[in-house]
Amino acid sequence: MSDLDGTDLHILDLLQEDASQSVAAIAERVHLSTNACWHRIKRLQDTGIIEKRVALLNAGKVGAGLTMFVLIRAAEHSQEWFEHFAATVRAIPSVTEFHRTSGDVDYLLKLQLADVASYDEVYKLLISSTRCAEVRAVFSMEQLKRTTAVPLPTR
Repeated sequence: MSDLDGTDLHILDLLQEDASQSVAAIAERVHLSTNACWHRIKRLQDTGIIEKRVALLNAGKVGAGLTMFVLIRAAEHSQEWFEHFAATVRAIPSVTEFHRTSGDVDYLLKLQLADVASYDEVYKLLISSTRCAEVRAVFSMEQLKRTTAVPLPTR
């Protein structure tokens, strides 16, 4: 992080806003030559600060408009159990986020689904393939904020 200057942060901000911008357009906005801007973006990619560039889809328009959050308490805490559980969860296409958490819940999953019946299929897969002490789910009634942008420090 200490290697990032204000120009790097500005480039990152612009890319988070719209990664389809040309290097020339970004360069103009950050007051660099296209070549110098390209080198900075390449360095940000090479160092893993920029992991990848993607298209953000409207989940509802592609049949996955139901957002579910699944809270799981593990039945055990062995490495073998975790590896099997993690492999099971990672193989489920509707799981868009998978977190190990602190507190009463061990894992949090975010799913994008077509409907509640689709969640029931995921639920049945989870309980049939791994021992869980508890599986709870809540669904989002309304999305009030959505961003993929990582907050950047100001300089």
